[in-house]
Parts: sequence; C-alpha cells; structure tokens
Amino acid sequence: MSHPRLLPEKNFPGYAYLPGKHPHPVRDPLGHSYQSDPVAVVAVEESLSSKGFRWGVDLFNHGYYWEAHEAWEPLWHAAKRSTQHRLFFKGLILLAAAGVKIREGKRVAAARHAARAAAVFRQVTSLPSRPFEDALGMTPAALAVHAEATVTSPAVLREPMLGQPDPVFDFILAPGYEG
Repeated sequence: MSHPRLLPEKNFPGYAYLPGKHPHPVRDPLGHSYQSDPVAVVAVEESLSSKGFRWGVDLFNHGYYWEAHEAWEPLWHAAKRSTQHRLFFKGLILLAAAGVKIREGKRVAAARHAARAAAVFRQVTSLPSRPFEDALGMTPAALAVHAEATVTSPAVLREPMLGQPDPVFDFILAPGYEG
C-alpha cells in the first residue's frame, strides 16, 4: 500500500537502518546520512508543523523507524519547556524504537518500547491534545491504543529484502487520517 507523503520532494534514505545489518547511518562513512546537514532547531510552538516533524512522519509511515526516531529527537530535545510536547515526542520516539525492534525480530524489546509509548501517550491525553490530533490525524489516546495493539498482537513479518523499509504497523500517522 502506498502511503501519502508530507514532504514528497525529499528522497528516502538508501536503506532502512537495522543495527548490525547496515553501516551506521551517521557514524560510518558508508552510512546514508554520514556528514549530513544538522537538523534545524525550531521553537516548540512550530515543532508540529516543522519539516523535521513531517519528515519523521514520512519516514515512520514508510518503515524507516530508526530514521524517524532521529528526525524527532531534536524536537524532543527542543521541547524542554513544554511537558505536553516533550511527552508527545518521547512517545513517538519509543514507538519508532518498537518498529526497529519488530524488524529485528526482538519481540520482547518491541513490546517493552510499545508499552512505554502507550503509557506516554496516555499521559498526553490528560493534556489538551488538539494540536497533536491535527498533526497526526488521530488523538494521543488513539495512538496509545495502536501502541498497545502492537504489544498484544505483534506484526507478522515478511522476509523483506535486506535494507528495504518494511512498515510493521497497521496504521499511519497523517493529518486527516483516522485509523
């Protein structure tokens, strides 16, 4: 299934990184993001509409989980003064880490990350969530349910071609999408 793109002008990396299977994207000279430009820091108020956030969504939806985590991490660091944004980005990063662990076949670690992501998204639901719902097309509560489903019904992996992205979740993150 082809998922919508938020930044169609950006090219996806040459491979979806899995630890031990590919060159480290940033540290290895053969990595797909070696010596790439640093991510622009944005104000927390602009983070949900930033290119970095939208790039992370594109990466996540297409199975580039490690790369999505990397796209969202600077936003998480920049959100020090906003508890709700910090929790939201932490939940996304944990969910992306679960995707990496699923692709690695590490079910226990994947379940642990997904459960932690669900718990974090549940904390966000106690705060005003409209900006997050607008940014993803679902509420943090719905995202928590999806994360919990990952724990109870882990993805059945196909045998992907080495390095090719393989989306493992049965939902996408996208404005206007309810899944």
